[in-house]
Amino acid sequence: MAYSSTRYQYETSPRKLKPEYERKRTRKSETSEQTKSKKQNGEKLKKAEKQEDLRKKQVEQEKLATGSQSGFKKHIKIISYILIAFAILFAISYRNSLITENFNKSENLKKQLSALQKENDQIKISIENNLNLAKIEKSATELLGMKKIDESQKVYVNLPKKDYVESASEQVIVEEKSWFEELIDGIMSFIK
Repeated sequence: MAYSSTRYQYETSPRKLKPEYERKRTRKSETSEQTKSKKQNGEKLKKAEKQEDLRKKQVEQEKLATGSQSGFKKHIKIISYILIAFAILFAISYRNSLITENFNKSENLKKQLSALQKENDQIKISIENNLNLAKIEKSATELLGMKKIDESQKVYVNLPKKDYVESASEQVIVEEKSWFEELIDGIMSFIK
């Protein structure tokens, strides 16, 4: 039956026509010997496939047995790497905290030093101001009740121009002792 279309369809591919009949395929006739050999070959293939399946199952079981151990080892290895990385990061953060702590201590000490230097400078200025002779005289007269020296308080002393330094009349004799005598004297003084 032929398919006919009355109108045109845009942007479509043309429809394929189906044949009214289908071709029948013919097989060559096989001989009985060929069929027997094919059956035997099929049986041999089935046995080989069964043996291959058994071998694959054994290999898989061995992989599972060793795989669980190797998987366990892999997990331990990964965990150990993670722990090592954590320890390194902990050490770095601890070192940084120590550095920060020491930096803060040094900053506090610098602040204390600057405060002490300011205080010392102020004390030096006050000392210099108090060393003024006019202020010393004023504080001596007001606080301590001191007065200036009068002419009546001055006493003059006449000294003859004689040399009062006496020369050494005795000679000092220094005895030199050997190291052995000094050692014995040291032991004797220690014993007494």
